[in-house]
Amino acid sequence: MRIRCKPWARPELEASNFFIAEPQNYKNHWQKIFQNNKPIYLELGCGKGGFASQAILHWRDVNYIAIDIKNEMLVLAKRKIEQALASAQLTDEQVRIMILNITNISSVFGEQDNINRIFINFCNPWNKPKHKKRRLTHIRQLVQYQQFLKGELWFKTDDDILFEESLGCLLQTGFQIKYLTRDLHHSDFAENLETEHEHMFSEEGKKIKFLIAV
Repeated sequence: MRIRCKPWARPELEASNFFIAEPQNYKNHWQKIFQNNKPIYLELGCGKGGFASQAILHWRDVNYIAIDIKNEMLVLAKRKIEQALASAQLTDEQVRIMILNITNISSVFGEQDNINRIFINFCNPWNKPKHKKRRLTHIRQLVQYQQFLKGELWFKTDDDILFEESLGCLLQTGFQIKYLTRDLHHSDFAENLETEHEHMFSEEGKKIKFLIAV
């Protein structure tokens, strides 16, 4: 779906206390940005912020970074995060958002950043053979994550092909599978936060696939 240009999106983001305009300046120094030693959770492709706005309330003792590629999408996530923080009477000190093409993620995070968890929720499946290298779970991406990930990768999708091929890529790059279900909503996994896409796909009768890799 094409997203219409919103000229006001970038200025609104730049006016936010928790927007990082030049994230590449903080490679290997993200702990200093938060000024604490709490774990850092990283969401790749946060979209409109449905997951992030839940995550910052569910995991309150972590630092949370949400990334998207479009100003027009991230500004909606910003607003949803602000609403969630306000409803819980929390500050934005442990939240950061940024614009980034995730193919360049190693320019922003390094081995000293100790990211404890990565979330990839309902990313574009890119199922045409010539497009598969664009996936967030392609091998060339996974090897980048391994440079700074010190904990778990949580991956969730409705797409059967994407899930199975991503599982193969994870195993090829040395990840171990800690948890896996091909029907999340009928599994024993108790810590699921449902996204907008997840609700929509579930209503359509699609089973949600989920794994945790380490």
